[in-house]
Amino acid sequence: MNWLSSKVNNHMGRKNSQKKKSRTGGQSLTGILDVSRSGMGFVVVESLHQDIIVKPNHFNQAFHGDKVKIRVIRENKNGRSEGEVMDILERKQVEFIGHIEVTKDFAFFIPDTDKKMPDIFVPVSALNQAKDGDRVVVRMIGWSRNEKNPHGTVVSILKAESENDYAMKELLVSHGFPLEFPEEAIEETERIPDLIGADEIQKRKDMREILTFTIDPADAKDFDDAISIRKLKNGNWEVGVHIADVSHYVEPGTELDHAAYERATSVYLPDRVLPMLPERISNELCSLRPHEDKLTFSCIFQVNSKAEIKQYWTGRTVIHSNHRFTYEDVQDIIESEKGLYDEEILLLNGLAQKLRKIRFKEGAINFSSQEVRFKLDDKGTPIGIVVKESRESHQLIEEFMLLANRSIAEQVGKIKVNQKNLPFPYRIHDQPGEEKLLPFIDFARKYGHHFDIQSPEGIANSFNTMLKSVQGKPEQHVLEQLGIRTMAKAIYSTENIGHYGLAFEQYTHFTSPIRRYPDVLVHRVLTDVLAGIPKPDKKMEEKCRHCSERERAAMETERAANKYKQVEYMKNFLGEEFDAIISGVASFGFWAETVEHKCEGLISAVSLLEYDEFRHVETDYCLVGRRSGRTFRMGDRVRIRVIAANLTKRQLDFEWVLGITQDDLPELSRKKKSKLKKS
Repeated sequence: MNWLSSKVNNHMGRKNSQKKKSRTGGQSLTGILDVSRSGMGFVVVESLHQDIIVKPNHFNQAFHGDKVKIRVIRENKNGRSEGEVMDILERKQVEFIGHIEVTKDFAFFIPDTDKKMPDIFVPVSALNQAKDGDRVVVRMIGWSRNEKNPHGTVVSILKAESENDYAMKELLVSHGFPLEFPEEAIEETERIPDLIGADEIQKRKDMREILTFTIDPADAKDFDDAISIRKLKNGNWEVGVHIADVSHYVEPGTELDHAAYERATSVYLPDRVLPMLPERISNELCSLRPHEDKLTFSCIFQVNSKAEIKQYWTGRTVIHSNHRFTYEDVQDIIESEKGLYDEEILLLNGLAQKLRKIRFKEGAINFSSQEVRFKLDDKGTPIGIVVKESRESHQLIEEFMLLANRSIAEQVGKIKVNQKNLPFPYRIHDQPGEEKLLPFIDFARKYGHHFDIQSPEGIANSFNTMLKSVQGKPEQHVLEQLGIRTMAKAIYSTENIGHYGLAFEQYTHFTSPIRRYPDVLVHRVLTDVLAGIPKPDKKMEEKCRHCSERERAAMETERAANKYKQVEYMKNFLGEEFDAIISGVASFGFWAETVEHKCEGLISAVSLLEYDEFRHVETDYCLVGRRSGRTFRMGDRVRIRVIAANLTKRQLDFEWVLGITQDDLPELSRKKKSKLKKS
């Protein structure tokens, strides 16, 4: 039996066990409440194969997206379990966007949502100058069991300059991200001294005289990592990875820490950043700006010319960045081999490329990456789209950050307290699941690619062989996209199972504490370890789950915001035709992504009925005409016309522009053939 067959058998055993559990009435379960537009609720329980129905009168003050404890109360006539909410374990959001209706003695807030929820009562004393009809953000502050409506307070009045500004704010709030920091957190931030005291510098390794620089996107303001380099007497190189010491400024138990934990991540939208920390922290005190002394946490490596790590040191430091580079600056130096600090840049790039080669040789999977950026006018309206790919300047930073993250995880992973592993936020990535992997392997075989499924390492090597061989071929897009979709999602956990995609046995996130809360947790654990007093945090796994959930919410917000901007941009091209690549297929149609703009729209199966009736072949990721045999397969190139752009739904609709000869559809009537010929 090979490794994959073993996983399939284990999976089937788990599913059968789950089916038995789902028939057990009266039990208490935990899950996420999903409220449909009709108002019916469904609780998604991770351990069950089918969600549990919850009727509105059994919500017991829970809202859409809340983590709840439920009790199964019956099975309906269709054999579906029904339940009721017993307790709300975690609110998805406590702030909402909508409008306020003010009377003489009180006000009600009506949320803008298609998920049914009660209006929120707002006392006149909590209006904060909001007037009748204003669009506002309201925070729910309480809901007594004997009251019909929750109570809230107006947090801010939305005076959006444009509809797209309002849309971005609505996306953030709907995913549980508060638009403003609490006053207490801002006050704590303002009390932090600007200057670094001499006594603090004396506690640290002083790196200020060593050449140090940052490399970041052109529009970045929060520089949380820097690189230093110098030649050692033994012929090796000392490469320092210096990370902003956020944990020095953000102390556990403070309002500032609570606010950062609540967000757990910065959210990057096309026209703004919602930071995890107030800007005084993220853009001033902690940002590793050039020509300023800064407090850092560092990994300092001694490296030889083969990129072999001979030894390394970790600890708190103080640095002084000599220069701020953009990725474009560094790429120009790499390509021209001349420029400011060119010798050091070229040396670091050479070491990074060797580290990268070693990583892939050890089994890391080499998926290529593209990033779509919008060119915006001064009102945030998209006026162009730029597709950016990972280049050597990006890889230079990436490899040294990976090295630091891995080294910290290995260092802390050795620590035991009472013969138990120290609770630590590892960044883990599971092996691919058989449900997605098996169909993909079958599909890849049709293009001549064969997978070694005897071990996880064999599968990773097979992926790399395939990805290398499809470069520049018509099937490259489809195999890369489907390959990515087979992968599990990386999460944070104290249960270390390694990182499959990177082929690391131990890995964490240490290098971005300005924008990721898990990195702050790592810094705190590392501080205790270096001081020789490691302190097990019993709530570390709970914190890991929260950070993973907030990361997913941020990704969903960013995806929705990008989609909004795509629709906003493509509204300018209604009726125009473009080349596109089929990016997804379903029974009701297929999605196509424009080659020029990377904007995705749906071509409905209904719109194709004029030409043929199409059936969905799931295993081939395609639609096939029942009479003509014409196929629309994922990865195929098609010609499309933009026919609708709905900003409210963030949805683009395309139609297929016929690009075939008369002989391709012999079953069509002569009249229709004539019509097609004209088109």
